[in-house]
Amino acid sequence: MVDGQDGGAGAPSISEPLGSIGTEDDDLTERACMPGETRKRPQSVLVVICTRGGEFLLMRRTRPADFWQSVTGSLSPGETPRHAAAREVYEETGLLAGGALIDLRHSTLFPIIRAWRKRYAPNVCFNREYWFALVLETRRLIRLNPREHSEYRWLRAGPAHDLATSWTNRDAIRTLAGMARSGGG
Repeated sequence: MVDGQDGGAGAPSISEPLGSIGTEDDDLTERACMPGETRKRPQSVLVVICTRGGEFLLMRRTRPADFWQSVTGSLSPGETPRHAAAREVYEETGLLAGGALIDLRHSTLFPIIRAWRKRYAPNVCFNREYWFALVLETRRLIRLNPREHSEYRWLRAGPAHDLATSWTNRDAIRTLAGMARSGGG
């Protein structure tokens, strides 16, 4: 959405700055939709893709203009965060994550931008984002989905952090870069 199994000691803890959304609430939100209506689930994934050499992949969205991000996407009904992360990596980049996907064991609750709230059930104002990482040996050619992204760049952590539009994406890049520096990633 413009819309996280290493389990090591360096894995970040779950952050819940605004409270938590349990799966019961999420199921109620999905059932609150009218029959035949497709509403987005207020849960998504953020997958930061980087190389062992410390370069981070960012992609420019087609809308809104100049919105740069890592891989993101909403969970489908009944889908787990890990499955959504692998699916979104493939859909947005053409890469197969397989078993290389790392659950960062971190989630963040953030307010949904008012202009995008119509995609969700009435009165849904917050989204829970789960963080994952995909660490590649070297840069790979990326096959962009032209309906979603128009350009991609491989950048060092500092420039990637500065270019990322969302604060959760910037925090995830900072966290992953810090884990790599400390030997935890």
